[in-house]
Amino acid sequence: MQDNKIIIFDTTLRDGEQSPGASMNTAEKIQIAQQLENLRVDVIEAGFAAASPGDFDAISQIAQTIEKSSICSLARAVDSDIKAAGNAIEKAKLKRIHTFIATSPIHMKYKLKMSPDEVIKRAVAAVQYAKTFVDDVEFSLEDACRSDISFMKEITQAVIEVGAKTINLPDTVGYLLPTEIYDMVKEMVKFIDNKAIVSLHNHNDLGLAVANTLAGISAGARQVECTINGLGERAGNAAMEEIVMALKTRKDMFNGIDTNINTKEIYTASKMVATITGIEPQPNKAIVGKNAFAHESGIHQDGVLKHQETYEIMKPEDIGIYQDTSIVLGKHSGRAAFKDKLIHLGFTNIVDDELNASFERFKILCDKKKDITDDDIRMIMTDEKLNNNKTYEVLSVQISDCSNGVPSAVVTIKHNDKTITDASIGDGAMDAIFKTIDRITNYHGTLIDYKVKSVSEGKDALAKVTCKVTFNDQNPPMIGHGLSLDTMIASARAYIGALNSYLSMKDMLQRDSQHQV
Repeated sequence: MQDNKIIIFDTTLRDGEQSPGASMNTAEKIQIAQQLENLRVDVIEAGFAAASPGDFDAISQIAQTIEKSSICSLARAVDSDIKAAGNAIEKAKLKRIHTFIATSPIHMKYKLKMSPDEVIKRAVAAVQYAKTFVDDVEFSLEDACRSDISFMKEITQAVIEVGAKTINLPDTVGYLLPTEIYDMVKEMVKFIDNKAIVSLHNHNDLGLAVANTLAGISAGARQVECTINGLGERAGNAAMEEIVMALKTRKDMFNGIDTNINTKEIYTASKMVATITGIEPQPNKAIVGKNAFAHESGIHQDGVLKHQETYEIMKPEDIGIYQDTSIVLGKHSGRAAFKDKLIHLGFTNIVDDELNASFERFKILCDKKKDITDDDIRMIMTDEKLNNNKTYEVLSVQISDCSNGVPSAVVTIKHNDKTITDASIGDGAMDAIFKTIDRITNYHGTLIDYKVKSVSEGKDALAKVTCKVTFNDQNPPMIGHGLSLDTMIASARAYIGALNSYLSMKDMLQRDSQHQV
């Protein structure tokens, strides 16, 4: 590999999914994987194959779908984990197994209950077994940043001798400061020499994940493990977009070090992950936050108007945000112009059914809304992709919520080419809608979380609703998405979306339950 290129190892689908409430179904994971491929991510960690049949299935389908990025599965240093990982990625064009074991004294003593010698033997055996499935094996020293440097060198040498090509040094608990990361990486890079690539996986518990990653790059690390929007368990992981844009913007400080990332796909990836997981970046989030390129101060506004670089070190279009375009869409626009706009907004994997359905929804929206924004179009297409599994489809919702009466809802749903209408009362309009859907479908859901936000500004803005619903207390909650000018209809669509997601995974969830038993 070129010494000035950083390998981007994206773990949004594995570590990112461990963020509370960020569970995704297989279809959603495939969509994100395709966008990561558009980003030109080098390695996609698609999941933890041994965790469940659902994870295995998702990794396997991603392995058969993605062609340009290497597909990786995580595995503990256990034969059954490694076998599951090898089988899951078997059909990938480019593939990697990422195996790990803890190396810090506290983890070895209290978690593993193993001696250092036993840990080394287990690590060596794991890499040797992984090599029977793939040539590309990565080994991680879990909790490396609280490990003894002498032991790190010993175990690293042992696994490199049996074929590990990448050595990952995770700050598993987000503990170290940038100067400490720099010193550790510098010493390990010198020790390893050119026998393997040194990688970093930094957590953000002290808000230093990106700073630590950049410090490690300066010290010689040539792979970084990160996630879109910094998603991940606890305080999250190092955010890919921040690492990539820091390297791009400050090449002067990194001696020309760069990545293969197509930065113009960053914003699309961020929006997709946020929409699918229901976890939006905070408004002032670097690079992709809503306010990242907003200027409210009069002095700042004046400066930017006179010369953009007075207060902007990056251009919005660098990450795929286009403020002005030559084509303005409206009710008289054709399908070709609509498709061109979608491509311009970053949707490159457009199938005909999705295009036709989203175009029809666009036309309907044009009749109801005066000004159509790029965010409206982006959300229509995203919603169509997220809800392409339409076992049940909401056709209409009517609400009766008299101040002196009992709230009621009449809902019409399409199922197996049949139209079904029913009604129910509830403690409120939303409760009545959900109870009616339960009556029609005969599935009874429990609402865990409900979020509504406007896609754009104005009283005619599209409402985007995200519902988190569980249809069986033993199963993980499903996330559904709904979009409409009418918040009630958007809510019904989100609830139905969660149900459709549950039904698509029902058999797999049952296998997961049996697997855990």
